[in-house]
Amino acid sequence: MKDLLFSTLKGYKKEYLPKDIFSGIIMAAVSIPISMGYAQIAGLPAVYGLYGSVFPILFFALFSTSRQFIFGVDAAPAAIVGAALVSLGIENGSKEAIQYVPVIALLTGIWLLLFYFLKAGRIVDFISTPVMGGFITGICTTIILMQAPKLMGSAAGTGELFELSEHIWEALHHINAAALVMGIVALAILVVSKRLVPKFPMAVVLMVTGALFTYFGPVKEWGVPTLSAVEPGMPRWYIPDFEAVFSVQKASEVIVLSLSVAVVIMAETLLAENNFAQKNGYRIDDNTELLAFSIGNMAAAFTGCCPINGSVSRTAMSEQYEGKTQLTGLVAGVSMIAVLLFCTGFIGYLPVPVLTAIVISALMGATEFHLAKRLWKVSRTEFFIFVGAFFGVLILGTINGVLIGIILSFAEMIIRSAKPATCFLGVQPGHSHFRDIRESTNIHEIDGVIIYRF
Repeated sequence: MKDLLFSTLKGYKKEYLPKDIFSGIIMAAVSIPISMGYAQIAGLPAVYGLYGSVFPILFFALFSTSRQFIFGVDAAPAAIVGAALVSLGIENGSKEAIQYVPVIALLTGIWLLLFYFLKAGRIVDFISTPVMGGFITGICTTIILMQAPKLMGSAAGTGELFELSEHIWEALHHINAAALVMGIVALAILVVSKRLVPKFPMAVVLMVTGALFTYFGPVKEWGVPTLSAVEPGMPRWYIPDFEAVFSVQKASEVIVLSLSVAVVIMAETLLAENNFAQKNGYRIDDNTELLAFSIGNMAAAFTGCCPINGSVSRTAMSEQYEGKTQLTGLVAGVSMIAVLLFCTGFIGYLPVPVLTAIVISALMGATEFHLAKRLWKVSRTEFFIFVGAFFGVLILGTINGVLIGIILSFAEMIIRSAKPATCFLGVQPGHSHFRDIRESTNIHEIDGVIIYRF
């Protein structure tokens, strides 16, 4: 066990220290609005996003073999859980949701621990890029549609595509003009800043600006909703209440949902970690990463938070600020402790439309419509598999979307085996077999070798 701890800090170079510390503080600041928003998406009060940005990140940093990857409350797991709550008739922020979500997180951690003992990282090889892309894009699009009414001053939508469309239509008839202007302006600023100044933490600036505007300005007089105030203090540790959840929901439904979350976390995070490792010239231990994922999610569960995932966006930002090791994650976790102890007073002044804009912007970045465009040019079959997974989630819900994704994965394997397309092949981080280099920008040719399949 000792060999597993702090593996990325062995042989630490002192010149890394200022950059790791600065990057860690920035990661904590960026995580405040994003994690709070995703916690709400998962059905929890916003403060639980801050709780999920302490111990899960610290434990992941202790065990991870990735030098730079950042763990945290992220889009895919939060969206899967939030969509499942809606389909089960559980109201966001309710007592039932606060009981239900940590149970999912703990079961997810247990599944990931089982994957670790089974050395199941190779399962990623059998999850096709089109299925995963369509699944994640469908979830993100669903959540964006859920969040859209909050830009207008209404409550979040519920259900699948048709129910969400009706909710948006109703919200259009009861628009709070001030809320809409704040939300649209914030969203426009985020979209533009991502293109012009990608290194700049614009989400943090908007969050602070919104809080100050509420404190000094007439935001509440205009009827713009704000977040509930939060008392300072660390998250309370407790064992999730399985009995309360299983007395209401079938154990099989909860277990299947947690399994789907675990598979998404494993696939998405391992693929991304390997990509960053390959780009920066180091290797990770896929199996040890599963252990780090498991421990991080168990820590989230015991502090009442939703399942936790590796964050591509925060890792990319950390890389931009030249964070070199997992000390960045440790500093981020410690910085969030300081926020919880001394700086929670601002939360009650955060305008909901501004936070919603930050979440929608992050979700827009997590969609993979660019993959669909590429697949249309490469393989119409894989394009329609992407579309099937996308609309399966969007129209039929997350749980049914998982089943559709599994069916489509097997269908694609059969199609590939029966009629392999002619193409040049390369390697993709996290996969042990060769793939068409046109499928993704993450697939690279091998230097000095040409592989052609016909």
